[in-house]
Amino acid sequence: MSISSINYSSSVLGSQIRNINQQLTDLSTQLSTGKLSQNYSGMGTNEGFAIAGRAQLSNIAAYTDTITNVNVSINLANTALQSLTKIRSTVQTGAANTAQDLNVNGQTIAQNTAAAQFGSMVGVLNTQTGNRYLFSGTAVNTQSVANAGDIINGTTTQAGFKTVMAERQAADLGANGMGRLVLATPQPTPSSVQVSEDVAGSPFGLKIKAVSSTLTGATVTGPSGSPVSFSVDLNGVNPNNGDKLSVQFTLPDGTTEQIDLTASTATPTPLGSFAIDASTPVNPNNTALNLNNALNVAITKLANTSLVAASAVTAGDNFFNTASSAIGTPKTSQAGPLVPISGATALSGASPTDSISPGFVAGDTITVNGTTLTFVASGATGNQLNVGDSIQTLMSKIDAITGTSKPSTIHGGSITINTDDAASLNITSSNTGALGSLGFASTPVTATQPPLRVGSSPASSATTLVNGSATTVKWYLGNDGPGSARSTAMARVDDSVSVQYGAQANEDAIRRQLQATAVFGTFSTSPTGQYSGGQVAALSLRVTQALTQQPGQQRIEDIQTDIAMAQNTMKDASTRQTQAKAQLQTIIDQAESASPDQVASEILALQNALQASYQVTSNLAQLSLVKFL
Repeated sequence: MSISSINYSSSVLGSQIRNINQQLTDLSTQLSTGKLSQNYSGMGTNEGFAIAGRAQLSNIAAYTDTITNVNVSINLANTALQSLTKIRSTVQTGAANTAQDLNVNGQTIAQNTAAAQFGSMVGVLNTQTGNRYLFSGTAVNTQSVANAGDIINGTTTQAGFKTVMAERQAADLGANGMGRLVLATPQPTPSSVQVSEDVAGSPFGLKIKAVSSTLTGATVTGPSGSPVSFSVDLNGVNPNNGDKLSVQFTLPDGTTEQIDLTASTATPTPLGSFAIDASTPVNPNNTALNLNNALNVAITKLANTSLVAASAVTAGDNFFNTASSAIGTPKTSQAGPLVPISGATALSGASPTDSISPGFVAGDTITVNGTTLTFVASGATGNQLNVGDSIQTLMSKIDAITGTSKPSTIHGGSITINTDDAASLNITSSNTGALGSLGFASTPVTATQPPLRVGSSPASSATTLVNGSATTVKWYLGNDGPGSARSTAMARVDDSVSVQYGAQANEDAIRRQLQATAVFGTFSTSPTGQYSGGQVAALSLRVTQALTQQPGQQRIEDIQTDIAMAQNTMKDASTRQTQAKAQLQTIIDQAESASPDQVASEILALQNALQASYQVTSNLAQLSLVKFL
């Protein structure tokens, strides 16, 4: 007979001791790490809350990084904008207080300063953060503004602003230096004078606006006719001393100037007057000749002072205030994402994969520059469209009316209406909702001017302005699409919060300042010219006014306010996220952390249990058959 030994390792008691040892190991790990477990399975039923909390903390960390990066861009943009306001103040102060002392280049000290400040503005507008240009809109990898030297002086193939301004001045002055006005020579009759514009419909020179007279016995005719003219006939009667003729002119920049000529018997004849004939016998025809000569002098002076200044300002607008098309970004007629479209898309149809569903119906109209296109059910002819025609057919009809040299396009989800005369573009519809579905959110659909150049040579006899896009430096190189400048840079900074902080160098406030600075800093005249002081004085006044903020105009401070609001929104989001982080961390800690006191207590209890087990095991180990019996 044999008796098997007691197998300690396989006994129930041994298994219990091993379990206690494992618990002691786990509790010791908890005590040293402060965590309930080193894996998710040991964390308990609340670990789901901890996992969700960690995901939220990860999102907050991403938002924090985004806020940090956006704040860097906003701070740089704000610094740049602040620099622009200082430049504006410097140029405006110089223009308002400028002395008329001209250097050898025909400029004042204030103009030299403006030229330098223009270069500074260009540098500011080309500010980068990393590889991102801050004032290029969505075109973040593209330099915002062309180089200052190219903008002013041009390149080997394209004209700069200096050339555009010189052409415009020649066209506005005309060959006779009288602002494209013609003083009839010889006089229509010995007792009358006549002044007329040289060409009907020309955009250049002085435009006769109004004429008034207190000349005794005189007859004033006009302004009327084509081209516009007026005449004054003394009818063989001398005016009285102090009688006056007043002529008001409109200048290219929209301002008005008035010439007042007073009949006078004084010797010598005062400035701004014409002599009443005092010969014996009196000859009123001599008075008419004196009036004619006085008009010649007064018009020449006006043309060579205020007109020259107005011409420079208008040239600035022709060069800087530019865009070349109207752009629509079509969307589906139902709520949904932007969808690309093609020319084959039907105007009233709804293709599942390629439709903007504008919804025009028979009887609807679209009016383009005064010409009406009418929708019909079928059989369209002339200025009609079938409701099932393609978008491309509509574009072709519009192009035929505008006469564009560059066809309108449909590409990448956008309709672009091109036109050679963007200033005249005007599109409306009886169905504004359908027009809106084409991507044009507001009506009428309009577009600003492309760069405009004098249309023929010599400029002094030109009668038209033409699209200069192909031959003129493009000063703004960034994004020029639809939508606000602020929306060109967006960032999500919280689960339901996004901020817009984009900027474009061609925004109205920036463009007007850049334009005025360029005009003032580029204009030059003869250092010894008869009218040079008057030209600079008239230009200084206009530049001062251009840099003075007017009601309703965008200000650079408005841009700063917009991005400051974005920054405040991010600050509020960051505050909420800081609070949320603390709460989420508490949830995680409660789910995963082990209480040191509780763990120590459990370790002590297990140690006591283990000691008791060891004693029992020891007693069992000493048990023998003899003792058992």
